[in-house]
Amino acid sequence: MNQIAVMLEIFLESCVGLAIHGFELVGVMIIIVAGIRGLVDYIKKSPTVRLHLAQGMALGLEFKLGSEILRTVVVREFTEIALVAAIIAVRAALTFLIHWEIKNEENIEE
Repeated sequence: MNQIAVMLEIFLESCVGLAIHGFELVGVMIIIVAGIRGLVDYIKKSPTVRLHLAQGMALGLEFKLGSEILRTVVVREFTEIALVAAIIAVRAALTFLIHWEIKNEENIEE
């Protein structure tokens, strides 16, 4: 019975590890694409450059925040929990500020 529990724990850690890396990769790719799009919009002097850039960054941060939440599943020590909690707090604050910026940009355009 104990051997099954160990095997399930290893399986869970593997699945969560893959999911964490997947979410991180998707988040980074979204931020890179948003940055490139922002640069192109800036060169074209588009009035929506800040809005599109902020939306891309917010979406990318949401994926990265999801990876940090998944990371809490495999944390074993209190110091790791504190570190993950601090990262989650910073990313959540950034996401909140970016959404606030998006709302302000949308109000300016109207």
